[in-house]
Formats: sequence, C-alpha cells, structure tokens
Amino acid sequence: MTRRILAMLMALCMMFALCACGAAEEAPAPAPAEEAAPAAEDAGAEEAVEAAIPGLEDGVLTIAMECGYAPYNWTQSDDSNGAVPISGTDGEYANGYDVMIAKMICEANGWDLEVIRTDWDSLVPGVQSGLYDAVIAGQSMTEDRSMVVDFAGPYFYASIVCLTRADSEFANAQGLADLAGGSCTAQSATIWYDSMLAQIPDADIQTAAESAPAMLMALETGAVDFVCTDMPTALGACAAYDDFVLLDFTGSEDNFEADEGEINIGISLMKGNTALLDAINSVVGEMTADDFNTLMDEAIAIQPLSE
Repeated sequence: MTRRILAMLMALCMMFALCACGAAEEAPAPAPAEEAAPAAEDAGAEEAVEAAIPGLEDGVLTIAMECGYAPYNWTQSDDSNGAVPISGTDGEYANGYDVMIAKMICEANGWDLEVIRTDWDSLVPGVQSGLYDAVIAGQSMTEDRSMVVDFAGPYFYASIVCLTRADSEFANAQGLADLAGGSCTAQSATIWYDSMLAQIPDADIQTAAESAPAMLMALETGAVDFVCTDMPTALGACAAYDDFVLLDFTGSEDNFEADEGEINIGISLMKGNTALLDAINSVVGEMTADDFNTLMDEAIAIQPLSE
C-alpha cells in the first residue's frame, strides 16, 4: 500500500515537472518586440541621413541674401505672393527669384526655410564660417569665388548688359564702342564693376555703388551716363523706372567678353559640404533655361517697384 502511494506521488511530481519544462521552453517566444525592432532601425537610419548633411541637423535650410536686389530678392511688408519672413525682423518679408528657388529646394528635400538678410560683402564670409548654410543671392560662379566656396547650380544664366536713360546720348548705342567716354558705374564686388566696365573704350569709371539699388539711383539722378549689370536686374529696373533703356549687345561683335562662370548664377556653400551640394543640385539640376526664365518673369511681374 505504501509503495502504491509513493508511486502515485512520484508520477504526479513527474507530470508537474514536465509541465514546468514546457512552460520554460515556450517563454522566450515574445516576437512582437523583435518585430518592432526594424521600425526603430528605419527611424534611426532616417535620422542618420539627415545628420549626414552638415548644418541641416535641425531640418532648416538657412540662406542669406541682400533682400534688396530685385528681381533676385527684395524686402516687402507682408507675406503676399509667397514671401517668407526675414529672420530677426518684425513684419518684414523676403521675396523674389532667389526665394522662389529656395522654397523649391526646401519643399523637395522636406526642409524648413530661414532667410537671413545681410549686405553683399558679408555673403561669402558668412557661408565660409557656417553662419548660414547657403547663399542664394544672384552670385556669379566666378573662378575667384569658386576658390573659397563650392557652387551648386547654375540656377540662372545671366547675360551682361547696360542701362542708360531715354534722354541720354548713349540711348541708341549698338556696341561698346558707342559708349566710349561715358561716365559709368556698377555694384561693388561684382564682375560688372571688376571685369566689364574696363572693356568699354575710354570709360569714365566712377566709384562702385554699394548695392544694386544705389547703382540704379546713380543712373536715375544723372550721376552717371550708364551702368553695367545683368539681364534680370536690367529687366527689373526697366519695369521700375520707365525712363530707363536697356542696351543689349548680344549677337554683336562689339559685346562684353565674359566666361561661362561670369554669366552662370550659382548657390554658394561651405567648401566640402558635398551632401548639401548634391541635395540642392538634385532640384536645380533638373530645371532648364526655359524653367529659369519663366520663374524669373514671375519674379519681375510681382516685384514691388513694378507696380
């Protein structure tokens, strides 16, 4: 009897042991946590991609421009026609061709846009020091600039022209020789002033203007006979000043000599930021000259001074 009882007890113990072992073998199963891991890995990969672009860790593309160089860029008092706030100001907004291009770049890459206003001479030093991510400000892709910054683009092709007044003796000029002896100027630190004016025979070159508006005012007030600029600036000026005459010598043998870098307009970046360079080029590189011209026409049509 005692043996039967002991046998039964041993059998029961073995059953409990088998059940316990079965539970232990099934315990490591929770797969949901393992299945969730790839999603976390994907999120981490996306963050790594964003972090791979220096300066864009916050998802904001910070660009600089003068906000006073129509039709490339200007300042206005509201957000009409797609204008964006100027950083650090109260109630001032930037618009123009450069802003339109910047918005396209940001939309394509999922970035927010911040516009900083600064003077022309501070643009390149600022991007060199990392104060902003890029300069979109109607800069020519010159050899000298390309030594200190990298350029994305071009995002426009701008031929070199002159402007004079309708009542000027130079209003019917057909080539550079017809401008001989005239007084002239252009914006400082531009190819217009540094390279083009000297090609005019016996030009009476005056002190460089600090900005494009100052250059145009020198012409309007009669301080100079004509100014040298690029086609978009000239077209914008003619829309603003009805007494200006555009002098375009394209097709003439007596025209300005300019290399490709001087008429190609680019977006300057810190040297070596290839990830940002590629991201910007993925947008502007898909645009044609016709695309550029259509967008520039829109900018000229909405510039405040054309009203």
